[in-house]
Amino acid sequence: MINYTKTVAETNNFIVLDKYTREWKVCESYQNEGDLEQELIQDLKKQGYEFLPDVKTPDSMLANVRVQLQILNNTQFSDGEWLRFVESYLDKPSDTIVDKTRKIHDDYIHDFVFDDGHIQNIYLLDKKNITRNKVQVIKQFEQTGTQANRYDVTILVNGLPLVQIELKKRGVAIREAFNQVHRYSKESFNSEHSLYKYLQLFVISNGTDSRYFANTTKRDKNSFDFTMNWAKSDNTLIKDLKDFTATFFQKNTLLEVLLRYSVFDVSNTLLIMRPYQIAATERILWKINSTNHSKSWSSTESGGYIWHTTGSGKTLTGFKAARLATECDFIDKVFFVVDRKDLDFQTMKEYQRFSPDSVNGSESTEGLKRNIEKDDNKIIVTTIQKLNNLMKSENNLPIYKKQVVFIFDEAHRSQFGEAQKNLKKKFKNFCQFGFTGTPIFPQNALGAETTASVFGRELHSYVITDAIRDEKVLKFKVDYNDVRPQFKAIETEQDEKKLTAAENKQALLHPKRIEEISRYILFNFKQKTHRLKPNSKGFNAMFAVSSVDAAKTYYETLQKLQEEGDKPLKIATIFSFAANEEQSAIGEILDESFEVSAMEQSAKEFLSAAISDYNAMFKTNYSVDSKEFQNYYRDLSARVKKQEVDLIIVVGMFLTGFDAPALNTLFVVKNLRYHGLIQAYSRTNRIYDATKTFGNIVTFRDIEQATIDAITLFGDKNTKNVLLEKSYKEYMEGFSDATTGETRRGYLDIVADLQKKFPSPDEIVKEKDKKEFVKLFGEYLRVENVLQNYDEFAGLQAFQCLDMTDPAAVEEFKAKHYLTDEDLKNMQDIQTPTARAIQDYRSTYNDIRDWLRREKAGKDAGASNIDWDDVVFEVDLLKSQEINLDYILELIFENNKKLKDKEALIEDVRRLIRSSIGNRAKESLVVDFINQTNLEKILDKPGIIDAFFSFAQAEQQREAVELITVEKLNEEAAKRYIAVSLKREYASENGTELNAILPKMSPLNPQFLTKKQSVFQKIAAFVEKFKGVGGKL
Repeated sequence: MINYTKTVAETNNFIVLDKYTREWKVCESYQNEGDLEQELIQDLKKQGYEFLPDVKTPDSMLANVRVQLQILNNTQFSDGEWLRFVESYLDKPSDTIVDKTRKIHDDYIHDFVFDDGHIQNIYLLDKKNITRNKVQVIKQFEQTGTQANRYDVTILVNGLPLVQIELKKRGVAIREAFNQVHRYSKESFNSEHSLYKYLQLFVISNGTDSRYFANTTKRDKNSFDFTMNWAKSDNTLIKDLKDFTATFFQKNTLLEVLLRYSVFDVSNTLLIMRPYQIAATERILWKINSTNHSKSWSSTESGGYIWHTTGSGKTLTGFKAARLATECDFIDKVFFVVDRKDLDFQTMKEYQRFSPDSVNGSESTEGLKRNIEKDDNKIIVTTIQKLNNLMKSENNLPIYKKQVVFIFDEAHRSQFGEAQKNLKKKFKNFCQFGFTGTPIFPQNALGAETTASVFGRELHSYVITDAIRDEKVLKFKVDYNDVRPQFKAIETEQDEKKLTAAENKQALLHPKRIEEISRYILFNFKQKTHRLKPNSKGFNAMFAVSSVDAAKTYYETLQKLQEEGDKPLKIATIFSFAANEEQSAIGEILDESFEVSAMEQSAKEFLSAAISDYNAMFKTNYSVDSKEFQNYYRDLSARVKKQEVDLIIVVGMFLTGFDAPALNTLFVVKNLRYHGLIQAYSRTNRIYDATKTFGNIVTFRDIEQATIDAITLFGDKNTKNVLLEKSYKEYMEGFSDATTGETRRGYLDIVADLQKKFPSPDEIVKEKDKKEFVKLFGEYLRVENVLQNYDEFAGLQAFQCLDMTDPAAVEEFKAKHYLTDEDLKNMQDIQTPTARAIQDYRSTYNDIRDWLRREKAGKDAGASNIDWDDVVFEVDLLKSQEINLDYILELIFENNKKLKDKEALIEDVRRLIRSSIGNRAKESLVVDFINQTNLEKILDKPGIIDAFFSFAQAEQQREAVELITVEKLNEEAAKRYIAVSLKREYASENGTELNAILPKMSPLNPQFLTKKQSVFQKIAAFVEKFKGVGGKL
């Protein structure tokens, strides 16, 4: 592939480069994994890495760590001292991944007492002089856990394995390399006594696409969506492995990423910063240093702003920049200024590590003043409100004359108004930087001030189109709904002033309009939030209204309409007093304070009643008193994030800065513009899982042009194509992707192909056909998942059950789905598979997935000449449409009444369970229950659920005793281990618990590992079968 590689010259010592020139030539010959690996190691050697061909086992790795730590610390360990150091600190048997990560980030200096009594600080890493850390590379390291695995390439820092590189041959899906790492981390990275628990970073590559991601045990973070490409400062991606090696793996760059640009937070999550976050931080630090050099303090020359789109992790970037700025010895204090309402409890805990009472709810400035006076505390986290109060009340503080840095977390809130004027008046030597997702430009400014005129020039940008291309945020799908034609004129009116109070009452707040919109929301809620399957978790939604009056009317109407229904939505609302301040930008959402006392009486009474409903719903005790209202805000915020609230009605609060990845839909009856529009829409487009493909915006005002204006201002000329989701017609008939040029087949083509090639899924026998089916049905699952959000598709699915010979039913159907006779005629022409056919396809898809896993586990995959590496199973999409066990049992009850034939019933149940990825392991349990139970004696649905769980708990107890007896396990330890595994719903071989349950046998005995693997597999199968049934062992 290559003739030569040259390490890259740095500019301004930035690791995220402004320029990168490719210094290699493409060789056209085919490369397999071995070729890629060989070439990577050659390139790393040329860049100064030491290659250690003989380090292939845990013992040889530990011996190398000893050599490297002795050099780093200029000391020598005797064998006894080394053993003691390893067992007491470096590789304690009880250490978890979290413990070892903490050693890299916080506890990397250990006070060690040598045999002669002297104490020395032993450093694992030198964080002050990064170049002193030794980087080495090894390959094909072998380690055994429940499976023996061989890792492609590992990078050692001072002997410790901190980076793992997994390579796949060119053309193989990059996701397969990700899945392999995921598999390894479950099987053997984390086996007891493993230095691989020190791993901080994974790199995966198929030659043409290379990505990195943090090693974290947090399952929600352990998703392919969190992988990242490296990039230049203009956000051009660096994907090819050769380019990635020359930039990301440049020794200094890699060490900086590992030791400076990563965060181990209070919730024990390891975060590795993305290239644009690092680029922004580097440019802020460069500006601080150049300001000091030129002494140009307190001007726009000494600062700047960072334009990073909403949802791209601005707060983490700003906080990291603030932390690193404290390392400048000429800076006395760094103020990280946040908006109090944007803080969730987690972020507050993070900040309180540095400024104990900086971000509490009180407006008192005493704590802030104390923090400023402390010498040992260079970073001050505070709210804009508290900082302004301090400047107003204190005229002559010593800090005013010192050299300080201000970093504003949300610049659009703080750049205008009183606080900014006071800051410029009081502080004499400052640099200030603002982070914003929606800068104020001349086009959307209401006065003369823009973001640039307040802060200085743009230092770095990462706009919404960059984030969508990198899959760091999602697109928006916007429905402009006209639910009541009689209100069309008023809905399309753009001039707010023309909408007088009387017109508002008669039009926008007309009871008929409010009722229609409320009915639409309730009727379509499950479809929009992916909750159509019984008990599926799906997502939740927000409803943005134009005023407190509107919030009150919609809240009351929605609650009244769902009184009769079973399982009503959990609806909450929040709003407060918004001071009638001058807006600084068109479309700015007015900032609602926590001062409820300033609200008018009727609004306060309604809010009090809504909070009472909330208290009844969640057994809480909040009120409209100022302190209690803040607590209500925080509790509501947490419950929305955890999906305990289904729909939240807001006026201004939560429309900016609020981050809830599980929220996917925004209903809008508010005239949004520019900044406010992008901020509000962006509540819905955080990445979450494969089911969430875009943010759903359902608007009942004509804001189509406003949407285009806003996304053009905050993106670029091609933003509309990148940012807005395709139409229903395009997804049905196919389209060509404007950004990638890729042709995407439509639903109709895929369904026709599926029915033509695989009319009987149970007849798919050949491996070649299995692979073709999996790829085709995966394509079906992806397009169907997107179409679930379209009203037209919901109508099409409902149409399958419509009796066209019943005129009344047809008319009711047309009214419910807003359809014409022509729409119905078009629907009749569309071929869609039946629900039963899809169930059979899902069942076959799951069967093939299980078959392939068995083949790979049995190492028979090598015997096959079919390459499965480019196939990705859409597991998340299958899970999103899961049916739960209660639903299956209720169907058994219903079908038994109709069929009265156990064989036919079992046939149906097998088909249903096999189509469910989560319940497949329970097939034999459910079938045994049907065979061994007199279903005629069961009177109702709760009865069959109780009967099944009693049966399953007895079976669980019996099988547990049998497993322990047959395998001769330590009874007490085995029961404890199985109970813990059932509780967390999977068996794990991390730690020492699995060893403790095995029959007494030396780990050196050749039979030990075989026995351990066999027992683990049996317990894992037991857990899959019985998880969720409850009871005791």
